[in-house]
Amino acid sequence: MFFFLLVIFVLVPVIELNVLIRVGESFGSWTTIGLVFFTAIVGVSLVRSQGISTLMQVQQKLARGEAPGQEIVEGMMLAVAGLLLLIPGFVTDGIGLLLLTPLTRIPVAGFLYKRMQMRVVANGGFKGGFGPGANGTQSPFGHQSFDRDNQNTEGGDTFDGDFEHKQDPSDKRPESHQIDDKEDPRT
Repeated sequence: MFFFLLVIFVLVPVIELNVLIRVGESFGSWTTIGLVFFTAIVGVSLVRSQGISTLMQVQQKLARGEAPGQEIVEGMMLAVAGLLLLIPGFVTDGIGLLLLTPLTRIPVAGFLYKRMQMRVVANGGFKGGFGPGANGTQSPFGHQSFDRDNQNTEGGDTFDGDFEHKQDPSDKRPESHQIDDKEDPRT
């Protein structure tokens, strides 16, 4: 994880600055600034149109009763593409355009979706791959997770709890004819 963060926060800006300086030397500084703004504006408009198209595909699949898994992955890729296109620089813009173009986005989304499916199946569902919380261990939210094989009850499937009986507002009977919490109606 440290290496990944190092690459993002150090290496990417160094590469971007190097490319911006080279382009600025070749085309001039104002032209380079104009190109950076142009790629951001065009990128955002393309993300918007592609996002609407992907949203319509999600709605069509939901209407047919199918799971829109790949389309959701494509939507996440479009969000990343939009972010990359807004970051000033030509390298991030190039990667953003690759994620934005359906010719490259759809196969990559299909690959990522299949990989996610295989991970879920290999881990036995969603509980296995998301850190603490499986098999009665501490969950990420600070509570003991529920697992049928490792219950925290003594002697079976009994849960202790309290309840309070509240009068139903639609019940027009006088309170004297209603069952009191302390009475057992079977006796």
